[in-house]
Amino acid sequence: MPTSPATSAVVLASGGMDSATAAYEARAQGYDLHFLHTSYGQRTESKEYECARAQADELDAAFHRVETDHLASIGGSSLTDESEAVPDADDIPDAADADEAAPEAVPSTYVPFRNANLLSMAVAYAEATDCEAVFVGAHSEDHGGYPDCRPQFFEAFQRVVDTGTADDTEIEIHAPFVEASKTDIAARGLELEVPYELTWSCYRDDEPACGTCDSCVRRLEAFQNIDERDPIGYGE
Repeated sequence: MPTSPATSAVVLASGGMDSATAAYEARAQGYDLHFLHTSYGQRTESKEYECARAQADELDAAFHRVETDHLASIGGSSLTDESEAVPDADDIPDAADADEAAPEAVPSTYVPFRNANLLSMAVAYAEATDCEAVFVGAHSEDHGGYPDCRPQFFEAFQRVVDTGTADDTEIEIHAPFVEASKTDIAARGLELEVPYELTWSCYRDDEPACGTCDSCVRRLEAFQNIDERDPIGYGE
C-alpha cells in the first residue's frame, strides 16, 4: 500500500481488461498513475493504443508510449507474425491436460519473454520518474501456456529489480490478479467501476472482436459467469 496519496505507480497498460482492472486497483490503493503502453508490432495495436489512451484519460493518468520493433523482429508468435494464423480457442490444447514440457502446451500467441521485456521498460520508467510501484495485469489462467505469467516469474523479477536499480530506489512489482481467474477480474472490475467498453482483448481484429480466439472466449465466459453483458462488439 502507498504511504501517501502522492505515491505514484507505473501501470503496464495494454488496453485490455486485465491491465485496465489493475490500473483501477492501483488507483483504489491511492496511487497516482503513469500509464506505459508499448507498441511492439502486435496485430491489434491501433485498437489497443486507442483503448489505453482512453483509459488514461478517464483516470487522469500520465501517458507514455514506447514504440519498438524488436519483439516482432525476433518473431516466434502469431500475435506479431502476420504469416502465422491466430488459433481459435478450440484449437489450443488444454494446458492442464498436456505435458507442460511439451511445445504444444504453449500457444502460438505466446510472445517469447514479453513480460520480462515490458517489465524492464516499466521499471526503467518508474526509476526515471520516482514511481514506487509497477502494476501488471497478468493472471493465473495464463499460467499453463504463458510461462512469464506465473507467480514465481514475478517473484524472480522482483529480485532482479531489487538488485539492478540504484541503492536508494525501491520499486515494488504488483501483479494483483496473478492468482485470479478472468471471472475474478471481471467481478472485481465491476466493483471498481472499470469502463470495460474502453478495453480490447481480441488477438485478431481491431473491430469488431472476432469472438473465437482464446482471449475473446475467456473474456466472454468471464462476463457470462458474472451475469453481465460484455460492452464491446463481436463479429457474427
